[in-house]
Amino acid sequence: MIDKQPIIDTSQSKELDFLLTLLREENKSEEIIPSKEINWSYFLELVKHHRVCPLIYLKLKETPDAVPSNVIEALFQEYKKNTFKMLQLTGEMETLDKVFQENDIETLCLKGPPVAYDLFGDTSLRMSKDLDILVREEELEKAESILFSLGYEKEEIPTVLNEIKWRHHHIAYFHPRKKIQVEVHWRLHPRPMKRTSFEELWSRKRESQVTKHSVSFMEKEDLLLFLISHGARHGWFRLRWLKDIDQMVRNKDINYVHLKKLAIKYQQKNLVGQAFQLANLFFQTPVHEELQGIVNTKRANQLAEKALPFIKEMAQLHVHSKPKSLEKSYKNYSISLKSKREKFLFFIILFYPRSVDEEMFKLPHKLHFIYFLLRPLLCSVRKIKKVTLS
Repeated sequence: MIDKQPIIDTSQSKELDFLLTLLREENKSEEIIPSKEINWSYFLELVKHHRVCPLIYLKLKETPDAVPSNVIEALFQEYKKNTFKMLQLTGEMETLDKVFQENDIETLCLKGPPVAYDLFGDTSLRMSKDLDILVREEELEKAESILFSLGYEKEEIPTVLNEIKWRHHHIAYFHPRKKIQVEVHWRLHPRPMKRTSFEELWSRKRESQVTKHSVSFMEKEDLLLFLISHGARHGWFRLRWLKDIDQMVRNKDINYVHLKKLAIKYQQKNLVGQAFQLANLFFQTPVHEELQGIVNTKRANQLAEKALPFIKEMAQLHVHSKPKSLEKSYKNYSISLKSKREKFLFFIILFYPRSVDEEMFKLPHKLHFIYFLLRPLLCSVRKIKKVTLS
């Protein structure tokens, strides 16, 4: 039970109401009666945006008379496309893991087929567009060389003074022939979030049996905390992430004492509180008594309320050029997630040079250290130009 929870007004979106009804665990197919006023084109947009096409298709195909036939057909096409994609990713994941093992590189699969199978018992029921793997930071270059040898190409990110290691936590590689993207992580989350060491995660790993060749992925509590932190950083703008939380809580034997210890150790208890506030609000996800103390807090309630607009407005927070109406609120939201320690480190990292500084003022490579001194001035100039142009 949650004592303090935000109130969401979905009265303006019958489509969102219907989508939530379909995703809730306790709702049976015979209880699904959509409103006659539903805009089915917008409903399909919502389903695709929130990446829940397979779950919605399986729910609606049992009641074909409840919705227009073209809606069922559109969902079936998305379901079929995702099934093929997950089969392709499963095969590629197995190939990559074998090659990395042959080269003495230990890897953890962060999402993708193992997580889909672990949560739903069927890889086709969770949508994934790429593979995410975690390696030790010192083995990043070796992993990259292997990917190059297999035909992968690196995403080009402008960088200065090894900026990528400070501002990012993964690099994307794309195979032009196979049309597969692999993200290689050396951290679970970007700085300034507190880092979980690879060794710690590896010591508690599980082996997925989704393929004949077993693939390593995170233990239940590590995975749940990772999914929560990932969703929180992205403003929970896809309902799929909250559905993952709901699915884990309902179908996995979670050690909540261990989860709470991890959340406190890595300063993510407010994120856990926020996630359960939202999951309970949307899906009536049960909250274990061990977590009541970090879920029923004013802070968790405030963070949950701040995320609601990103969910309701079908926000695209993963793109670089966000709508102006959301850009400022998302920046404020991101800052509000951080602990005092993270805010301090975030402020320090702001002084680290960026590629845009080099674009504004070219310096010889050996003099790049001067960007540390120039950065405040260059940032001010950019802001003045932005204000002037607007």
